[in-house]
Amino acid sequence: MTTAPDRERVAQRLQRSSARNSYDPEVDIDWSAPIPADRYAKPPQRCSLYGTRMWEELTEPERIRLSQQEVVSSVSSGIWFELILMQGLVRHVYNSDPTSEHAQYALTEIADECRHSTMFGKAIAKMYGKPIGPSRVSRRAGRVFGALAGPTLIFAGALFVEELADGMQREIMRDDTLQPLSRMVSRIHVTEEARHISYAKDELVRACAGLSRFQRANLKLWLAAMAYTATQEFIHPKTYATVGLDPRVAWQVAKDNPHWQATKIQWVRKAVALFEELDLIDGPGRRLWLAAGLLER
Repeated sequence: MTTAPDRERVAQRLQRSSARNSYDPEVDIDWSAPIPADRYAKPPQRCSLYGTRMWEELTEPERIRLSQQEVVSSVSSGIWFELILMQGLVRHVYNSDPTSEHAQYALTEIADECRHSTMFGKAIAKMYGKPIGPSRVSRRAGRVFGALAGPTLIFAGALFVEELADGMQREIMRDDTLQPLSRMVSRIHVTEEARHISYAKDELVRACAGLSRFQRANLKLWLAAMAYTATQEFIHPKTYATVGLDPRVAWQVAKDNPHWQATKIQWVRKAVALFEELDLIDGPGRRLWLAAGLLER
């Protein structure tokens, strides 16, 4: 079983890392540079329709455009979830000792997330002009989740979403054939989210050690619902309309696409492994994990 190290020592290490290795997207990204029309925004084999007949029927420019719009959809959902996370972190700090390293790092993470959301917004405007999603129902659910979720669920949810985005963005930033804007946005987010993942993991491991049977069962169900919703919103159906596809039909094709299912499993494997180790994927909630295509059948 994973054990949590000293809370203050973890926070102090993360604070030092933040001071040494942080970005300012306003100056570290060349927002005036044009976006090459002949470069994918993410690896084509990681697009949701890759390997399907629908993908084969798209022209090369349409495939490139779809890759760009899938990135727009993903970072749109990223802003949505970061705003929810920040609500939870602010409440967490509100009940913490502001002189502690732990609370001070939480404030540092909130500042990071503000910059990330601003960066994502500017990237969306550069690539497409407007965000894609999340759905109205998910927005309403997010308001409730952000207002009511306790710190344990917030950290578990943050860990899942950050690992999902991290899996995609690590591949993007390492591929020099892709669009430079997509690569640099990914590099900044991966570098700084590594600290956030470490912080969330430490808090989750610590919290799970003290859960009662009822609390653990409740956390399993809410975490499964959150993971299902976040995954569904990662690629919004409106994305497909930007290349002339029927959104509902294309979304269903993507959902059934084994290549896309394998991609999602690959991207969230670290989070899933930790959740299974902490006994957080079981019971009724497991069906939601399977329905989202996040577990091997």
